Amino acid sequence: MSGAITCSAADLATLLGPNATAAADYICGQLGTVNNKFTDAAFAIDNTYLLFSAYLVFAMQLGFAMLCAGSVRAKNTMNIMLTNVLDAAAGGLFYYLFGYAFAFGGSSEGFIGRHNFALRDFPTPTADYSFFLYQWAFAIAAAGITSGSIAERTQFVAYLIYSSFLTGFVYPIVSHWFWSPDGWASPFRSAEDRLFSTGAIDFAGSGVVHMVGGIAGLWGALIEGPRRGRFEKGGRAIALRGHSASLVVLGTFLLWFGWYGFNPGSFAKILVPYNSGSNYGQWSGIGRTAVTTTLSGCTAALTTLFGKRLLSGHWNVTDVCNGLLGGFAAITAGCSVVEPWAAIVCGFMASLVLIGCNKLAELVQYDDPLEAAQLHGGCGAWGLIFVGLFAKEKYLNEVYGATPGRPYGLFMGGGGKLLGAQLVQILVIAGWVSATMGTLFFILKKLNLLRISEKDEMQGMDMTRHGGFAYIYHDNNDDDSHRVGPGSPFPRSVTPPRV
Repeated sequence: MSGAITCSAADLATLLGPNATAAADYICGQLGTVNNKFTDAAFAIDNTYLLFSAYLVFAMQLGFAMLCAGSVRAKNTMNIMLTNVLDAAAGGLFYYLFGYAFAFGGSSEGFIGRHNFALRDFPTPTADYSFFLYQWAFAIAAAGITSGSIAERTQFVAYLIYSSFLTGFVYPIVSHWFWSPDGWASPFRSAEDRLFSTGAIDFAGSGVVHMVGGIAGLWGALIEGPRRGRFEKGGRAIALRGHSASLVVLGTFLLWFGWYGFNPGSFAKILVPYNSGSNYGQWSGIGRTAVTTTLSGCTAALTTLFGKRLLSGHWNVTDVCNGLLGGFAAITAGCSVVEPWAAIVCGFMASLVLIGCNKLAELVQYDDPLEAAQLHGGCGAWGLIFVGLFAKEKYLNEVYGATPGRPYGLFMGGGGKLLGAQLVQILVIAGWVSATMGTLFFILKKLNLLRISEKDEMQGMDMTRHGGFAYIYHDNNDDDSHRVGPGSPFPRSVTPPRV
């Protein structure tokens, strides 16, 4: 804690006169006690803030679950919700055993951590249990992104394997490179050791979380192939719409709420003054980060609304929700180091990136039920580029430590070094995740552990793999399962849900 109270008995004795040493010792002792209390309070406040942020990020798992459930057909609802639960459960165990150590456990040549396996010798002078919990919530978010890309056609065992591998090894390595103080591309290294004198700036994970999850999902969906019926033989795309727009909207709002822990929470501490004795400090940066996050998402949502209206002739709520999330994924890298007006630019471009990626996906017959690869991979990559263009020097020095001559955004007059570091991050993440997760999905396919049978896919995994549908459409004693009217659970004006 900066601004600690200091007291010297010798100094006080000269002010108190002769025989005042005992009084001076007493006064200094009392001031020391007060100072320790303030220090303890600062640690308590910072840890409470981080724990609260961790709870918000974990709540995003509920958002992912609802979004995924609404975006698939009703016959696969139980399957996709179970995979979201297992992302958190398997991810928790494997991140505890291996992931945290690989990410933050002391570096081996800047590539991988090598201490604190299973939280041994933990807490450390620089990290407490709240930090572990926060980082675990991030790890399972990456796994949740991937599950959306391969929904409705993937074997259950494949989910378990990829989720454990992603959260226990692939994701932690990337987070070590860019977030650990020892990582080879970390902006927290000493100035002379930083990549292009700056390090890659990815404050809350447009690359580390969103690109990792999106590219992993891309390879899973490419190797599996599209769902049956998604494309005609001539190549025309057939919409396999999700069964509940209500769940999509609910999931989107839950994710929006959780993003206020994802982005502002990444400061990890709140009680850090930037200028001693002023009302301007890290709490101001946290507020600004919440504002930039909001503006980017809102702008992307509105841009997608009107853009899709021009392209399709419809006001589509699902497209707007995906656009909103694309804006959030993009601003995540630079939310703490850009001005609010720049966040509007970020959201506008993120929407165009998402629409363009979706058009490209249709052209190459790529099938992603939640547009996860396009949204998180494409918009995440744009978010990293955006930082290289719009990062402000003042905010970089406040968030990452004052460094004379630190490179900043190209469009802000800071030269091209930061943009170069951001491009390196994009290439490295794409290469690493492709080499690891692409290989894993290929091996699972060769072992016949990846895709379900055609029969199971047509009937739906809820019935064939999970013992029944997620929704009860009729009384168990009623033989006419889709009868509408008197004696039916549906009134005459309501059609039973499509399965």
